Parts: sequence; C-alpha cells; structure tokens
Amino acid sequence: MAHALSRRDLDFLLYEWLDVESLTAHGRFSEHSRDTFDAVLDLTADLAEKHFIPHNRDADANEPHMLPDGTVETIPAVKAALDAYGESGLITGTFDESIGGMQLPTTVARASMAWLQASNAGTSSYALLTTANAALLAEYGTGDQVETFVKPMLEGRWFGTMCLSEPQAGSSLADVATRAEKQDDGTYRVTGSKMWISGGDQNLSENIVHLVLAKTPGGEPGVKSISLFIVPKFLPDGDGIGERNDITLTGLNHKMGNRGTTNAALAIGDGTHLPGGRAGAVGYLVGEEHKGLSYMFHMMNEARIGVGFLATALGYVGYLKAVEYAAGRTQGRPLGAKDPSAPPVAIIEHPDVRRMLLAQKAYVEGGLALGLYSSRIVDDLAVETDPEKAADLGLLLDVLTPIAKSWPSQWCLKANDLAIQVHGGYGYTRDYDVEQHYRDNRLNPIHEGTHGVQALDLLGRKVIMRGGRGLALLTERIAATVAAGREADGDASEYADQLDTAWTRIVSVTDALWADADPVSALANASVYLEAFGHGVVAWLWLEQFLAADGQVGDFYDGKRMATRYFFAHELPQTGPWIDLLASRDTTTTDMNPAWF
Repeated sequence: MAHALSRRDLDFLLYEWLDVESLTAHGRFSEHSRDTFDAVLDLTADLAEKHFIPHNRDADANEPHMLPDGTVETIPAVKAALDAYGESGLITGTFDESIGGMQLPTTVARASMAWLQASNAGTSSYALLTTANAALLAEYGTGDQVETFVKPMLEGRWFGTMCLSEPQAGSSLADVATRAEKQDDGTYRVTGSKMWISGGDQNLSENIVHLVLAKTPGGEPGVKSISLFIVPKFLPDGDGIGERNDITLTGLNHKMGNRGTTNAALAIGDGTHLPGGRAGAVGYLVGEEHKGLSYMFHMMNEARIGVGFLATALGYVGYLKAVEYAAGRTQGRPLGAKDPSAPPVAIIEHPDVRRMLLAQKAYVEGGLALGLYSSRIVDDLAVETDPEKAADLGLLLDVLTPIAKSWPSQWCLKANDLAIQVHGGYGYTRDYDVEQHYRDNRLNPIHEGTHGVQALDLLGRKVIMRGGRGLALLTERIAATVAAGREADGDASEYADQLDTAWTRIVSVTDALWADADPVSALANASVYLEAFGHGVVAWLWLEQFLAADGQVGDFYDGKRMATRYFFAHELPQTGPWIDLLASRDTTTTDMNPAWF
C-alpha cells in the first residue's frame, strides 16, 4: 500500500537540502537534534497509519450533519483521531516552552502536519486551524488570554477557528458588517453573522475559540475600523467552561470534498443564547482596536501556507497511489511490439503514462520543496537577531506566501487530475481513492484567498512594496543558485541559463507593468503573472534540488534529476507565452462588457 508521503523525500529535503539540523546551533532549537526531528516524523507516521488513514473514506461518505437540536454529529473516528493527536503533544510543536510547547522548527512541524494532511484532509484541518489560532493569540494576546484560551488548545481540549467571511462579504473584508460595542467591564458585545467557517461548530472538543473580525466605533471607513475578538462558544469559568455564549450554528455547508471538516454559517449575538439578559455575544478584544486585520493576517498567512501544504499533500498521496497502480496494472504492449500474443505489460511502461507520472512528481515534489523552503525562512526569522536582516527575511516570506498558497493549489490539483487519468475508468469510480483526493483538493484554490486574490496580492502589493525590496531579495537568492548551477557545468549549467532567462523576463515585465503606475492596467492579467512567477520560483527550487543531489547515486537521486529535467523541458517554457501576454499589456479582460456574456 502506498504511504501518505515519501519519508525518503522528506529526509532529502530536510537534511540534505535545507539542513534543518543546523538550526540546533541556535538557542531556541538547541534542545533538539536529528534524533528528535526523526522521532516527531516517526510518531506522525504512526498516528497517520493508526488513526487518520483508516477513517478517511468513511468521513467522506458520512459527512457531519446538523441535528434538530442544533448540534453537530460526526463519525466517532474523527474525535478518536484528534484525541490521539492531542495526547501525542504534536500540536505544541512550534510553541514556546514557557506555555508548554516543544520549540520545534516550523520546517519540521510543517513536515509532520503534511503527513497528516495527506492521510486525512478533513480531520487534520481541525488541528491546523487550532494551531494557527493559538499561534496568533500567543503572539498578540495578553498573558491572561494565553492562559485562558491558548493552553487548552495546546492540550487538545479546545479547538480554534478564524471567522472572517460573511454572507454578503467573502474576500472583501472592507464590507464586514459584524459590529462590536465595548461594555463597562472591558468586554465587548458582538453581533453579526459569519459564513464558510471551517470547524465553526462540531462535537469534537470541549470548547471552540472563534477569532472574529468585527468593526468597532470610531475607526476609519473600510478595513481600518476592523478589530479582532475572541468569541468562545462557551465562556471560560476558572479552569473550565461556563455558560453558553450567544453564538449559534444556523447551518452546515455541504461540500464537494474535504467533507470531514464542518463548514458552518454562524449567527453571533442573535439572542438565541442570552443568559442573564445579555445582548450580544461576549467578545474579548485582541490587542488594540482597529488593528484587527493586521493581527488576523498573522493567522491568515500561516493558514495560507498551510493550505499550500494541504494541496501538496493531497497531490502527493494521489501521485504515490498512481505510481503504485501503474506499476501493477497490466494493459497493452510496448510501442513497436509485433507479437499480439505477447503478454501485456504494466502501464508504467507506456511513455504517456510515464509523462503523466513525471508531471505529478514535478508538481508534488516541487510543491513540497516550496512549502518547506518557506517554512525554513520562518525558522531563520525566529533566530535572527539583526533587525535589518530580520526585516529582509520578513519581506522575502511576504513575497513567497502567495506562491506557497496558490502554486500547489493549482498544480498539485492538476497532479490529482492526472492520477485519475492514470487509473483510467477505475479512477472515476469510488472504488479507488484518487477521486476523493481530487475532490478534497479542489477547495484549496478557493479558500484562504482565491487564486485571483493571491494574484492581486502578489502583483499589486508584495513585489512593489518597500520599493520592490522583497522581489530584489528573492532575485538575489535565485541569482546565487544560477551562479552555482553554472559552476557545476553540464545539465545544471543549462538549467541555470534557462532559469536566468525566464526570471530576468519576469522581473522586467514587473517593472513594465507598473511603469505608468496604473493599477487597472497593471493588474488586468494578474493571474497570468502569478502563474509565470510561480513557475519561475518552482524551477529555481528544482535547480536547488538538482544541485543538492549532485554526485549522489541511486534511483532516488536519478528520479530527482529526471524530474528537474522534466520541469525545465516541459514546464518552465510555458512562462514564455505568459510573459509575452503580460508584456503586451493586453486589455481583453478589462475591455469585455459584462452585457456581452
């Protein structure tokens, strides 16, 4: 049976390429070693095999549903898996020891979570959201808020969510209508509604810690009046929970995939739960008023990278199952075979099947490299003591985040599509897992900012902010890899030249698009820019892997070299037409009259 991920690939990326062991030279990670990192990955694989993989299909077939009394019912195996995860302590991975964390490098913790994401997308999402919620509060919450809300989440007893979208306002947060009014006791009364809230209600944890965006009086119009609040399902009472807060499940959204994670519509402060005559749900302000969106971006950016990992993980497990199927399924005979009575061969022998498998390998291993590289920047930032260097690392991560979210969401979904194709007619049936992996993955180009939203963020903000400093820093790193590739000669030198040509064009077209400072014109084809930029970044990371494998022998390293060759022969050349379109300043999309549809 195919595993959820390749441990061999993880070891290569973590130890032979990113050298995560070197992080243990810093005080924050000094209690760790490769042994502890391996122990985390071994424990995760064991949890996945025993608790997450067994109910993946059952949770898909028996999705959570809302009972007449307004509560949610899920299959028991989901809670059992999450309880086992909580007991393992893995949820504490990256948190400070002072609040019960393990102070693991983010790179290792992300690799661990990716294994669970590949094993069971729906169940792992509760853990992912809780970790991101707790990380935000650990960063911006008061000591009391950390003690009250974060610690129970790190113990696995309480789960967390993020509540941004509303029925009338999806990604347009300036249109948030939820309101919060300050009370004499320092708490707030929150009223409004939220939609598309993953994990918004469930029967899996003792309490749910909602982080809610709401507007407070006195702020400027739009997003500048938004504040952030903790609005728990049950109000805390000492070391436990007390009365029910006025936040009510009004319905569950029934999804194409990722069905194991509830997706809720919530009414906040509508009077359903009003003990003591209170009006509105009790909310606790995080940080300062009118700075809520900046705080929430801490969780959103973490969640965006997590979405990229989820997309990669689902593409990866589909790829491994496609390889396994193709190696065992016999059909047809080799090209040029003349004897019709010769036995059929495994379909992996057919060039077109190998093409599809190579494409999947290039996408999923490239996506995993992208996510782990971004995570290594987070770790470098955590130990950097020079303020200027830390600021540069932050800018570099800002530029890469839209790519880390969107590139895997597009291309690892394509890997799932190809996995179905490799399975042929069987792939379109529920007898094989690959159709579920595709459905589960189809969410990832949508949530935490759609492909188009990420494109606007990249081209409209990230590559031009601070005078383009983030783009310049990324270009410096790519240039260093190009130089190393040229020094290596052979195929590496050729790939370096190709990458240099493509990236130089991407940087040039960025300047050209903003030459007249007209955002309407510059952003007309932002999604095309995102695709070209993303392919350039992943080509760079494939050259990085190629160089890390230099001089190594064996099937694994030969596979890395062939996947690099595929990406540079089949994928990177696609950036040429994309950049041509961008350079032309084509206005077809803006010139189209809505009436003509």
